[in-house]
Amino acid sequence: MDYKMNDRRKNTNNSPENFSTREEISTANKNKKLEEGVVAGLVRKSNRILLSVRSHRFPLDLFPDTLNIEEGRITIITRHFFTSEVHSVDIKDISNVFINMVPFFSQLEIVSRTFEDNEITINALWKRDAVLARRILEGLRVFENKKIDTSNFTKEELLDKLKELSTTRIVT
Repeated sequence: MDYKMNDRRKNTNNSPENFSTREEISTANKNKKLEEGVVAGLVRKSNRILLSVRSHRFPLDLFPDTLNIEEGRITIITRHFFTSEVHSVDIKDISNVFINMVPFFSQLEIVSRTFEDNEITINALWKRDAVLARRILEGLRVFENKKIDTSNFTKEELLDKLKELSTTRIVT
């Protein structure tokens, strides 16, 4: 009797139904691990601020504007007396970035596909900050267009790659 019971267990374990169930469980586990990796990468990307730039108005700026550049989006914080406005734009929605320079300061103009008036302007930035912000934004746009996952880079590696990517050489 025990021999027949063991024989039945062996037959049911190797049946095609059990094999397909084990295969489905294995596939589900692989998909779950893959999705967890993707989510972890997205969390890493969304929480890393690559550059934060503030406006400077002379003689005193009580309400400076701030530009935060993250891997997947930019956030512009415009401050006023007792109020502030926060605009977020995904990198993929940025169509162009311009810098307007005057002797000491510069103006960064970001053209977006999603805003009604299509452009966001940040005034009174130091020239070097505006140029660096533009280089990083242009590099992130290239990475986004080529579908390159940046979550595996450290912050320093990513900044180096973005600066290297957006370096333009003037041919004479």
